[in-house]
Amino acid sequence: MKGNGAARIAGGAAGLANGLFGGGGGMVFLPILSRWGNLSQRKLYATCVGVIFPVCLVSAAVYLWKGGVSLAAALPYLAGGLIGGFLGGKLYGKVSTKFLKWLFAAFLFYAGVKYLL
Repeated sequence: MKGNGAARIAGGAAGLANGLFGGGGGMVFLPILSRWGNLSQRKLYATCVGVIFPVCLVSAAVYLWKGGVSLAAALPYLAGGLIGGFLGGKLYGKVSTKFLKWLFAAFLFYAGVKYLL
């Protein structure tokens, strides 16, 4: 990114999206970082996860503090998410970046259509 100001604005946009929507900051941050981050595709995905993780922790803490989280409802998803995150991390570097781009775009398209219906 061309300066700390733009990086802070991008991080703020990702954090705002994450806080408002309960997730999704990575969907905002990945396109911004890919445009201005000057990173290889592999480092781009890893950096995005590295930034979004603490942002999600902050959002989760605020939701917990305000009583907006049902831990009983979240636990089954958390267990699967931890396993999926581990497996995704192990696959890092083994999946082509072209496939990752298409997969990410397909996920965004699916989520957008599903959200509108």
